[in-house]
Amino acid sequence: MIKTYEEINEKIKKGNSIVLTAEEMIEYVEENGTKVAAEEIDVVTTGTFGPMCSSGAFLNFGHSDPPIKFDHLWLNDVHAYHGNAAVDGYIGVTRMADKRPYEYGGGHVIEDLVSGKEVRLRGISDTTDCYPLDEVDTNIKIDDLNQAILCNPRNAYQKYSCAVNSTDKTIYTYMGKLLPNFGNAHYSGSGCLNPLTNDPDYETIGIGTRIFLGGGIGYVIGEGTQHNPTEGYGTLFVKGDLKQMKQKYLKGAKFEKYGVSMFCGVGIPIPILNEKLAKKTAVKDEDISTSVVDYGIPRRERPKIRETNYKELKSGFIEINGKNVKCSSMSSLFYAREIAEELKNWIQKGEFYLNPPAEKLSLRKIFKPMKQTSKLRFVKDLKRKATICYEDCDIKDVAEKIIEQNMNHIIITDHNNKLKGIVTSFDITKAIGKDKSKLRQIITKKVITTSDNEPIKIAARKMKLNDISALPVVDDNNRVRGIITSEDLM
Repeated sequence: MIKTYEEINEKIKKGNSIVLTAEEMIEYVEENGTKVAAEEIDVVTTGTFGPMCSSGAFLNFGHSDPPIKFDHLWLNDVHAYHGNAAVDGYIGVTRMADKRPYEYGGGHVIEDLVSGKEVRLRGISDTTDCYPLDEVDTNIKIDDLNQAILCNPRNAYQKYSCAVNSTDKTIYTYMGKLLPNFGNAHYSGSGCLNPLTNDPDYETIGIGTRIFLGGGIGYVIGEGTQHNPTEGYGTLFVKGDLKQMKQKYLKGAKFEKYGVSMFCGVGIPIPILNEKLAKKTAVKDEDISTSVVDYGIPRRERPKIRETNYKELKSGFIEINGKNVKCSSMSSLFYAREIAEELKNWIQKGEFYLNPPAEKLSLRKIFKPMKQTSKLRFVKDLKRKATICYEDCDIKDVAEKIIEQNMNHIIITDHNNKLKGIVTSFDITKAIGKDKSKLRQIITKKVITTSDNEPIKIAARKMKLNDISALPVVDDNNRVRGIITSEDLM
């Protein structure tokens, strides 16, 4: 031990503490070494600013006259949770507005409150003797609330996987819009500025740690949900007074065809108590590894394409199968740097003091998947043999097979069984009506497919979203292995 919290706080009080951001610490350690850094540097500040889906706020509205006990309540048409006392509620950032889904949600409500805007509160109730009012419809601002507590069960992920899409279809995820055939890559997190990256052993981060949260002061109140330190994916459970916070660091977000969330700024000071912490806070982007994961496969264990690091991710391109793929961040490095700098200024001005954690976070927690007691069925359990015609067949041959096999869907392949398209009985009817004689004139070439190991509920969702009634079953080489239809699923 070189320094203590008390000694560092005394230096902060006197205005002579030495504070660096995590990026500045890298340069300082390179020039002076960890021993000198441990002696000279008092605090290293960190920062991250990205979408934090597991976030929300507890709000107390005060009692109406006559009183009401909410059964359901809405804020700007966003359904808030009520299972607490009469006029307490929790607004989650991923809840979408009833009338503007995918455009506005709980994160936007929180941003509006912090910015000082009026928010419509509507609540309904089954009346009781002590709560006789059945409905409230009013407008409120944040100052009208007794308490507004930002309470985020999972923030400040230690790192994120890099998301790509190997399929032939664009997909829409919480990691953004992923183009087909590895058309782009998305990652999140601030790398060497990330709080948990700078103290991965939680020497200084635990229950009670004072932090920068949303532009105000907050606290770590425990490990976050899905805390997975054994794999390098630690998370934090944090809270703070929403009334102290700034709109700049709490931004509602919308993700195309996925949903809504909120960007939240988190910064944590790391006191340099010893040489070990000086070394850890000088971690470089190239030393922070993560996996490139195929989000086109909707399974718990998505395939890992390769390992990468935050230096490569921040370069704007990653290499996949010999191809340079454009890589973009879902979080803001600009704001992460600004948060680390603002926290640094608070400490240097004596406006922010450090406190030791009352209890450290677990380093051994193992993240477990959901326990499923019902059997999950896969496409391979229900698929049937496909009726196939080659791409050089005549329309008449296809029509005959539809009649002989009593099938509405004919799969078109080349002579090596590779998928080329699909034809339906309705396509044949249209061809006859419009006097078309060539099979290539009626083939649907852009075909939505499935695979043996895809859950049938996902196959059903593909049919529903694309308004189709069958999916060819193909292998990794696009060879046809069967077909599954809406009738099979029924």
